[in-house]
Formats: sequence, C-alpha cells, structure tokens
Amino acid sequence: MPEFHWTVFQDDRRVASGTPNEVVTALKDRDHDHLLVFDDATGKPVDLDLRGSLAECLGRLPQGENVAIPTERRPGRPKLGVVPREVTLLPRHWEWLGQQPGGASVALRKLVDAARAASLSDDEKRRSQEAADRFMRALAGDQPGYEEAARALYAGQAERFRALTQGWPKDVRDHARHLARGALETGPEET
Repeated sequence: MPEFHWTVFQDDRRVASGTPNEVVTALKDRDHDHLLVFDDATGKPVDLDLRGSLAECLGRLPQGENVAIPTERRPGRPKLGVVPREVTLLPRHWEWLGQQPGGASVALRKLVDAARAASLSDDEKRRSQEAADRFMRALAGDQPGYEEAARALYAGQAERFRALTQGWPKDVRDHARHLARGALETGPEET
C-alpha cells in the first residue's frame, strides 16, 4: 500500500501535516472553516469528510490499490510479484536475449530497470513541478509574482523561484519550495 502524506492549510497557515490518519486525528476536533488538504505527492486537493466519529472518519480514508494475486497456478513467481505477459519481439531480439546470462527474462528485467533508472530523474522532476504548480495555483495564485514563479519553476530557475516566492506567506512559501525541490534540484531547504 502506498504511503500518503498530506499537508493541511487553513487560509495561508499550515495547521497539520502527516499521514492521513495523523491528519484526520489532528483535524477532527478543530474548526473546519477554510481548511484545504493537499496530497504532497501530487499537489492535488484531497476531499476530506470529517463528519461523524473519529473511527468513521478514519474508515473513509483511501486504502491504496488492492492488487489481486491470481489463485490459480500460473507460470512465473507470483509470490515475488513476477507476472507472465506476452512480449512481441523480432527474431534477432529473441536471439540476443537467449544468449544473455540468465536468459531472456533476466535480460529484459535488467534492461527495464536500467531504462527506469535513466528516466527516473526526469519523471521525478516533472512530478515535482506538477505538484508544486497545483499547490501554488490553489494557495498562491493571487500572490505577487505567482505567474513568474510558476515560469521559473518550469524553467528550473531555483534562485529566481526563491526570490519570487520570498514575499509570500511563510507557510505557503515554505511548502511551495518543499514541493518544488525535486524540480529545482536545490540543496537543503532554506527558509
């Protein structure tokens, strides 16, 4: 199950941050006016229903994806997460794969892992940009320099982004910078 991390703002102040259970527990007995909950991985707002008891609220939280493991005996190693699927390749590809140590499956897994590692930084940068942008649109869209800060975020201009967000409310500024750090490849966060 994926680990969610949420941050909650009331107007422009951060009032809670943590796992969904921690956030719901912190918010349950508090004033709910002007609360905005954000998923830190995506920057998207979270629709949180705080009606009822704490147990009812916790029961309504997302539980992640349930991945069904086939019960019938199939090729592969389902307990390890290895699932057989069809792959279509040209004969020269099959020939090359067959000559690799460990066979075709091992060679394909190594190739996929290498490709994923190579694109990981680009994917992480894009996810960080999108998360920071969504958050900024929601809470900083009317702040001075917002549009220029968004452009600096997508251009990878860390110092310009920092300068343009400096005058924003502290909690909004700090959270925007926190979400943007993967896109801007800066060092340790400064406030």
